[in-house]
Amino acid sequence: MLITRKARLALIGGLAAATTALVSSCGATAEPAETVANAESVEVQQTDQWLTGYWHNFDNGSVVMPLADVPSEYNLVPVAFADNHPELDGGITFDLASDELGGYTDEQFREDITTLQAEGRKVIISVGGETGHVDVTDPTQAQNFADTTYELMQDYGFDGVDIDLEHGIDAQHMSDALHDLSGRVGSDLIITMAPQTIDFQSPDAGYYQLAENISDILTIVNMQYYNSGSMLGCDGNVYEQGTSDFVAALACIQLEMGLSADQVGLGLPATSDAAGGGYMPPSDVVAALDCLQTGGSCGAFSPESPYGQIGGVMTWSVNWDSVNGYDFAQTVSAALV
Repeated sequence: MLITRKARLALIGGLAAATTALVSSCGATAEPAETVANAESVEVQQTDQWLTGYWHNFDNGSVVMPLADVPSEYNLVPVAFADNHPELDGGITFDLASDELGGYTDEQFREDITTLQAEGRKVIISVGGETGHVDVTDPTQAQNFADTTYELMQDYGFDGVDIDLEHGIDAQHMSDALHDLSGRVGSDLIITMAPQTIDFQSPDAGYYQLAENISDILTIVNMQYYNSGSMLGCDGNVYEQGTSDFVAALACIQLEMGLSADQVGLGLPATSDAAGGGYMPPSDVVAALDCLQTGGSCGAFSPESPYGQIGGVMTWSVNWDSVNGYDFAQTVSAALV
């Protein structure tokens, strides 16, 4: 039986002492790994679900690659990450790290965005990450965020924005900024977010409230089911990261809070080196997907009734998936419809 919000809040207090300390998510570092050659490009998979893969604008010891090398299985690509605007508080900017990327030029990057879009894929700018501290906590910052995000979309051709702020979020002012942006761009705007699991353990949490506030314009929430420790599922039971039960039981919270099924995505690391904890084989990601959608492949957790097709799956990151021969993309994309 699903647990009520009030009951879940009461349980959270008891769980807090046992919850593993959160570590930073996107941007985890590891020892350099041997580069695996990119597989030959194939026709872009046409699917109603998103397979989201972050692309690195930096070298963290995985693999550096031009945007054009992102495998066709990934139909939504957040560019990680935007930078703080040097003059406008709350605003963002973007500078391609050409030197870190082996001389990859801004012109080539722009051309690659156009190429991916011509294939039917979407490319968005991601804000935040491990070290990103963009503050949108008052009307001026909200205005600056909306203005500069729109300018970047106009300049580079980005299809939207990903909110990956991991150091706190002001739901009201970010909501105002994103609704402002939506009013300018229209219904084609892609808005995604990548909260940590703790961010949806309480209805009072900023990301939880933001998802409610922008549910009318939200594309998908790709929860980071890693770097988490133990958390409460929607049934009030405690689950440990790194299992399909953990993913399904926590995704259930979003599915029960009022978001539509296509606004819920499952975010997992592509390799064990891509995160501090919570990695699971791609086949287990598929099992969690199946459990939520059809009621099959469930373990200790099973939804009261299947939710049907959900929004898709996300990974940190395309670059880390390259290290593993794109096992994540190939395994998960085969399960998407």
